[in-house]
Amino acid sequence: MLRRMYLTASALAAALLLSACAAPQSLLPEPKRSIPVATAGQGQQVSVIAVDGRSSDVLGTRSGVANSTAEIRVNAHEIVPQLQAEAERAVHDMGFTPTAAPVEGAPSLTLTLKELNYLRGASQVVLPEAQLKGVIEVQAQNGGETYTGKYTSLRNQSYAVAPNKAANTSMVTELLSDALNRAFSDPALGQMLGK
Repeated sequence: MLRRMYLTASALAAALLLSACAAPQSLLPEPKRSIPVATAGQGQQVSVIAVDGRSSDVLGTRSGVANSTAEIRVNAHEIVPQLQAEAERAVHDMGFTPTAAPVEGAPSLTLTLKELNYLRGASQVVLPEAQLKGVIEVQAQNGGETYTGKYTSLRNQSYAVAPNKAANTSMVTELLSDALNRAFSDPALGQMLGK
């Protein structure tokens, strides 16, 4: 009788673990720029817009299998306000006055999330690996001139147990924070806005 209860409990625990691995994850990353930016402005208004240019909210799957139901996603309506706030903060720290509304004749900065991917790595000899990739494009326009930069952040993460929602959120937050740091360390953005 005890053996049967033990087997039933073990089977139930295994089913719960497997269902947790197959559950989709909707992440809420909070990327932050952590590096200083060069001052280029003197209080001029700059229109700042953040957009999601991805074709899908889905980054990948927890299993690495294309048709898996264990999708990992970052919803556009949740990440765009985060990117907007960070772009405005960077523009402010450059010495400009950011505004979300277009201002006629004023410079503008458009930050576009171009890619956000979570793929299964090729190296799985000992431990499985996740490959994360984030690409941000920033376009600065001023007086008919345009400067566009693309900033890529990559991360490979080995794991013994598939990362949970908190671990995946942390990895995506760090990935996007690194892409923001790369973008706003580009002195050409401030120079274009300050012309």
